[in-house]
Amino acid sequence: MKIGLHWLADFVRVPWASQELGDRLTMAGFELEALTPVAGAFNDVVVAEILAAEKHPQADKLQVCSVSTGSGEPLKIVCGAPNARAGLRSALARVGAELPGGLTIKAAKLRGVESAGMLCSTRELGISEAHEGILELPTDAPLGVSLREYLALDDQVLELNVTPNRGDAMSMLGVAREVAALMGSALSDSAVSKALGAAVPPAIQAVWPVRVEAPEAAPRFLTRVIEGVDNSGTSPLWLRERLRRAGARAVSPLVDMTQYVMLELGQPMHAYDREKLDGEIVVRLAKHGESIELLDGRTVALQPDVLVIADGKGPVGMAGIMGGLRTSVTVGTRAVVLEAAFFTPAAIAGRGRRVGLTTDAGQRFERGVDFAGAQRAVERATSLLLKHCGGQAGPVQHSDNVALLPKRPAVQLRRTQLTRLLGTVVADARIAAVLTSLQMTVTPTTEGWSVVPPSHRFDISIEADLIEEVARIVGFEQIPEQAARLASHFRAMPEALPVESRVAEALAARGWFEAINFAFVDPAMQNALFPGVAAVTLANPISSELAVMRLSLWSGLLKSLRENMRRQSECIRLFELGTLFVSGADRHSIAGVAAGLRAPEQWGAEKANVDFHDVRGDLEALFAAAGTGGRFSFLAESMPCLHPGRSARILRDRAPVGWLGELHPNLVRQFDFTQAPILFELDFEAALRVQNAAFSEVSKFPAVRRDLALVVESQVTFAAIHERVTLAASKLLKSARVFDVYRGAGVETGRKSVAISLIFQDDSRTLTDTDIDQLVAAVKADLSATLKAKLRE
Repeated sequence: MKIGLHWLADFVRVPWASQELGDRLTMAGFELEALTPVAGAFNDVVVAEILAAEKHPQADKLQVCSVSTGSGEPLKIVCGAPNARAGLRSALARVGAELPGGLTIKAAKLRGVESAGMLCSTRELGISEAHEGILELPTDAPLGVSLREYLALDDQVLELNVTPNRGDAMSMLGVAREVAALMGSALSDSAVSKALGAAVPPAIQAVWPVRVEAPEAAPRFLTRVIEGVDNSGTSPLWLRERLRRAGARAVSPLVDMTQYVMLELGQPMHAYDREKLDGEIVVRLAKHGESIELLDGRTVALQPDVLVIADGKGPVGMAGIMGGLRTSVTVGTRAVVLEAAFFTPAAIAGRGRRVGLTTDAGQRFERGVDFAGAQRAVERATSLLLKHCGGQAGPVQHSDNVALLPKRPAVQLRRTQLTRLLGTVVADARIAAVLTSLQMTVTPTTEGWSVVPPSHRFDISIEADLIEEVARIVGFEQIPEQAARLASHFRAMPEALPVESRVAEALAARGWFEAINFAFVDPAMQNALFPGVAAVTLANPISSELAVMRLSLWSGLLKSLRENMRRQSECIRLFELGTLFVSGADRHSIAGVAAGLRAPEQWGAEKANVDFHDVRGDLEALFAAAGTGGRFSFLAESMPCLHPGRSARILRDRAPVGWLGELHPNLVRQFDFTQAPILFELDFEAALRVQNAAFSEVSKFPAVRRDLALVVESQVTFAAIHERVTLAASKLLKSARVFDVYRGAGVETGRKSVAISLIFQDDSRTLTDTDIDQLVAAVKADLSATLKAKLRE
């Protein structure tokens, strides 16, 4: 919301400098996003009139203008603006004037003709970016007067971020109410009376028939016929300037004045060309198959829950959002039907965004418009139109259903609760004064106050809302800091619960970088990864590529990986911690993707890409850091999105806790990867549940190593070998490791040779050869019986 300080001064006298005002509004809940002057820094620019304009003798695109400032001899000015013409009043920078950007105007000779100044465009004066021609002023602009004084350019604009619950502050009047409350004063009676306007007595009895078929969505609908208007001119300069400073564009008098009333009072309005309406106005829900051509030229299909304004030929406007082109006012419009209504927020919310529309009117109705303000808006707009466009007004026609208008029940405020939440005592008189200054009706009670919010405050419904109002108007900086008086209760932290920061640090230490992605993902990518798996669909996604909740962290990580690969990153390892949304249940997960080189290129080693075993090694280090390294195994399995021969199910104590594998070749091509990424995903708590290490004394006796070369079938995994060896060798086996795998000559087809080292050690004595031979024999016998293993000679 852009607030011009001169316009604000019509409603309330502001005793603070603009920056201080912005700071106070920020502390009151309206963040100051920008503070900008309405024009650049310039001087000695005056109102002047072009008396004559003749073609330059040496240049086709230049004119030699005779310019008067109201006194003295006319000045000769060379000008290239296409709109320079005799009789035009514009802005003249005289010799010696300083313009924005450090430009100083000097007498100059342009193509052989002396020029004693410069006629300026709005861009050259830092007023706007328009530069199609020089500034055009009204014909009654006083000659010789400083342009800064004439246009009141010593003004500044506050750009405030109005939160969604404060639709009442999306107007000049709304912000003025807040400023007055912060000052502890009232709005300016004379200015408010002028702005709100007295009732305009009807000069004619013309009315237009209205029927409201959806009163629950439009409980208040006001119309007024105005005949004999002239829309062919331009709005007064002061009004166009105020619109510009508020970020709006002047279009035509009828449009400008309804726009002005919306910015001033917060009530959106619309004007229909009466001659283009076909029969009565009907406020109803859209019918199946209906569409409308909007003011911006787009034709949109209307769904049955969209509230429309219609006539005998069909919809003429999306209620509360945008009018239709068919009944729009034009230069030739001579009679209008003014509309001001209260549409319930629920009836408007989301309807515009559904078709790509975000309008000023829609934003206000979605947040809640003062349902008691429609009448004053009609009177204010009528007053402006009659004054500047002429015409005669008919009576204001009400189509109200009072029973369906919002109710404002009293909210009870207890002084004890206010003191408890704020942590300080605020005087009763101060509390009552604050609430009264916000135009609430305050009645003292035994425990505190009974407060009735005004019609424009949709955000006041419970006691905490009133306490917030007191806090922000009194000033948060005025509330002293105090130590909490309540006992602190800490959530239980079981030793087995993994700490996210430590897990992240462990991966970071091995060269992984943490990524943070949206919890909603591209449905096409997710369906390619997990075909046929149902996902939670968003009702109102921010884009079509972020329309479903994630089933896995892989969707977001793969997109991040692709962007990094497109930027030619060499070593990419990304991991993410986040929540999955599967079958209505949330689950915490950790996942990662890796691609590119195993290590940065260097002279001491050949280049090699990261592979399955690199990522497996990182995971084993992670498991070891959790004290659970020996309890994990990798079982060769596949899933649709992983390479069928290069993927594994991760098991902990034989229970599945995750996946590791290479992306399926079809998806590598579909997602446009130049290299197949390696992926892993773990159930965070199940996989990384901490197993605290138990103390064990280091043996004083020597360890003994025995190596075995076993020939087993190709599908036998080391995990199966390790399990059988551990069972057969009992507790004297300290470790078993694979140090060689061989397939080829000397080994039968379909079988492989696996060389393992067995480390034996006892804590109480030195093992003898007999002990070792018995253990090795037991291992051989078990492997032969269970895995059909043979010793390789």
